[in-house]
Amino acid sequence: MSEFDQAGLARAAVSEVGAALAALAPDTVEQVCDELLAAQRIACYGVGREGLAMRALAMRLFHCGLDAHVVGDMTVPPLGRGDLLAVSAGPGEFATVLALQQVARSAGARVLCFTAQPDSSAARAADRVAVIPAQTMADDREAATVLPMGSCYEAALLVLGDLVALRVRDRTNQSAEDLRNRHTNLE
Repeated sequence: MSEFDQAGLARAAVSEVGAALAALAPDTVEQVCDELLAAQRIACYGVGREGLAMRALAMRLFHCGLDAHVVGDMTVPPLGRGDLLAVSAGPGEFATVLALQQVARSAGARVLCFTAQPDSSAARAADRVAVIPAQTMADDREAATVLPMGSCYEAALLVLGDLVALRVRDRTNQSAEDLRNRHTNLE
C-alpha cells in the first residue's frame, strides 16, 4: 500500500485547474460578459457536476443584479428575443443541451456554450462559445492527470464563473456590498 500524499495531490490538482484557466483565450471573460450583459433574462444549464457549476454561475449573476435562472427550476421564465441560454457541454455532446439549445434558438434567444470541445455539435449550435481547454470525460483516457474524468473542466468552469461575476460587477459599477445585499437571508 502506497503512502497517500494529500498535499502533493492538492498542489497537482490546483495546478491542473490553474493551467486550464491560464490557457483561456485572453478575451474569454469579456466575451462572456458581453453576452450576459446584453441579455434581458439568462437561463443556465448543465448536466451532472457541470450543472452544479452552472447553478453557481446563475446564483452569482443574480447577486450581480442580473435576471438569472436555472433551467429546471419551477420559477424559470420562458426565453425569447433578447434572452440568453448559457449551457455547459464540456465533452461537447449532451442530448439535453442540444435539445435546449434548439428550443432557445427557435424562441429567438441567443445561446452561449461553455465547452472543452470547440468543434462539437453543442459548440456549433451556439451563438458564442467559451472554450475551457481542460480534460473532460471525452478525453480522460488519453491524458495523464491527477483529477478524475471531467473534474478539471468542472472546477475550471466554477472558477471561470466567479471571474465572470467579478467582471460583471466591475462593468456594472457595483461594490462587493451591492452583491452581498442580494444574498439570501433564508439560510
